Amino acid sequence: MKKIELLSPAGNKESLKAAIYAGCDAVYLGGKHFGARNYAENFNLEELEEAVNLAHLYGVKVYITVNTIVYEEEVTSFLKYIENLVNIHVDALIMQDLGMIDLVKQTYQNIEIHASTQMNIHSLDGVHFIESLGIKRVVLARETNIKEIKKIKEKSNIEIEVFAHGALCMGYSGECLMSYFVGKRSGNRGMCAGTCRQKYELRDINMKYLDKGYLLSMKDLNVLENLDTLIEHGIDSLKIEGRMKKPSYIFFITSIYRKAIDSYYQTGKINITKEDIKNITLLYNRMFTKGYILNEKREEVVNTYKPNHMGIPLGKIEKVDEKRIWIHLEEDLNMQDGIRILNEKEDQGFLITQMKENGKEVKYAKKGFTIEIKKRLPIKKGDTVIKTTDAKLEKQIEEQIKQKTRRIEIKGKITIQENKKITLSVKDQIHYIEVESKEKIEKAKKRITTKDEVLKQLNKLGNTPYIWNQLEIKLEEGLFIPNILLNTIRREAIEAINKKRLERPNLIKGIYEKEVPNFSKEQKKGASFFYPIEEKEKQNYDYVYTIDKKENTLYQLPRIVEDYQKYKTEKEVLVSEVGALSYFPNKNTDFTFRVVNSYTLAYLHNIGVKRVTLSYELNEKQIQNIINAYQKRYKQNPNVEVIVYGYEDAMITKHNLLSPYNIKEAYLIDKYKNKYYIKENRNYTTIYHYQKMDDKPYERYYHYGVNAIRFLYIKK
Repeated sequence: MKKIELLSPAGNKESLKAAIYAGCDAVYLGGKHFGARNYAENFNLEELEEAVNLAHLYGVKVYITVNTIVYEEEVTSFLKYIENLVNIHVDALIMQDLGMIDLVKQTYQNIEIHASTQMNIHSLDGVHFIESLGIKRVVLARETNIKEIKKIKEKSNIEIEVFAHGALCMGYSGECLMSYFVGKRSGNRGMCAGTCRQKYELRDINMKYLDKGYLLSMKDLNVLENLDTLIEHGIDSLKIEGRMKKPSYIFFITSIYRKAIDSYYQTGKINITKEDIKNITLLYNRMFTKGYILNEKREEVVNTYKPNHMGIPLGKIEKVDEKRIWIHLEEDLNMQDGIRILNEKEDQGFLITQMKENGKEVKYAKKGFTIEIKKRLPIKKGDTVIKTTDAKLEKQIEEQIKQKTRRIEIKGKITIQENKKITLSVKDQIHYIEVESKEKIEKAKKRITTKDEVLKQLNKLGNTPYIWNQLEIKLEEGLFIPNILLNTIRREAIEAINKKRLERPNLIKGIYEKEVPNFSKEQKKGASFFYPIEEKEKQNYDYVYTIDKKENTLYQLPRIVEDYQKYKTEKEVLVSEVGALSYFPNKNTDFTFRVVNSYTLAYLHNIGVKRVTLSYELNEKQIQNIINAYQKRYKQNPNVEVIVYGYEDAMITKHNLLSPYNIKEAYLIDKYKNKYYIKENRNYTTIYHYQKMDDKPYERYYHYGVNAIRFLYIKK
């Protein structure tokens, strides 16, 4: 049985070391560009090379996130960046842009590519399409449940990676434009502003109040206690989220998952303690959920109360006066621990720098006792207190990281004979090397070297990742070996085994080529209707998409489809997911394919897409650049559509905000009083941008080479 991979995040060098020392099998990290965590510290090229070498010494694989969409004007620098990554021997690239995947696959023919979760692959249809591209692994959407994963594993040959722990996106697989629409900070460009972590009010279509709070804020994923289920379903890799988390968090979460995975393979059970679970909760949680992967109820995946770290319960405010408060402790408390008092008006978070017990200053207070601290902002009796950091736990973790307890077991054999050179061979699980001394060994004139002395010098492995599992010493009697000679041969042997462990094959370089059809230049006007329409509403348009299979209209498929077989048709369709690309001979693609460069446009035309809708995340100049670059490179005209009118999709989510009220549409209202229309349809919820696009004069797009403009109508 192949052991499941434990994949940990690294946002900087210290986090990388923490992940490695904690026992991960692979790490994922990003450079300064083209990664979907732009606000992590990330690595420059020199640091990336150091990171790859360190990880490879420990037998840890390195996957680089290049999972943003890539604009036309960036393609040259993107490809140069990929070449640099190839040259430092990264193990795989995590990507979402179809055109860039195609470009990289042709240019570097045996580079391993993983399909990013932002490609929204959640069904067997999607996996089959990704598999046909020669992609080694797919990172499934977090919305994919275990039943679907089982089917995917049984009916495909691709590696399956799933998220196991950490933050969740409200938007389906991170397909969210809310941040971009509100503040021009695109999640597809690694700059998500976290609009789902803000407060909202929910009102019905008549503006009647329904609810308020952090209505879009997801709990954190935690599958630790159900790891056996995931392992038994054949999942290849478990991914911990957290490239922006600190090293102590990454070390501890990785080490607990390492312990749980290893215990399962040793005993058939997940061996974790209540203390493990408590400490994971203390390090960071927004409350935990088993997630959609383990069929958590939809209402159980959100935490509408608070969007930040919830810690663990510490106690209640027992008494308050003008200057002091008293807290009855449900947990031990130390100096420098962090606490937060949850108040109706404003939470208060701070470190404990002074506390009293029975009127005396103390540095430590046990569970069950009452402590006294200074009063800060307004607080009342009965307020809840949570513990958000534990100084003692943090210190313990930091010490564990410093100890570098992870070691690579090696076997060695040293042979020392008179009038011959010393030979030292070293073998790890895969590699074998042998080195010899420059000088021959002579008989001792005074002092004789013992086996213990040889062992002492060879055991000085210091800062290396190795430990002798077995060391055979063949020492002829009556010889003297200078320590400097033993140290030199040990060092040379370690350097030689290091070199072997860092070796990677050179990648095969190819030439990018793409055949595309030539489309006539047109000036068409289309529309999408998301409600039943009357005949007269079609009259102003050359083509019309509807969400039902009406005669004389084109069919707009749902944004999310579990099985495309039941939608199969010869009719012209508009598709939103890659899973649909293999099923429909007469297909057009929607904005959800995030086409922002001519390579993606060419790829889609090459596989039979007739009309390609460009991404919302383009300005007019960029649209012109794409069309001009396409015509210049491929010597053909593309068939491009842009959406010019209507309310754009800001987010689609599996969470149904409206089910408690038995309604199908409503409004979300943010702190600026912006009204987002939301609609439940086909088992998911769409949130629309609060501003209507009305990009007049529409006809100017035809002059840029656009063949069609489209209007959106989401409600009567």
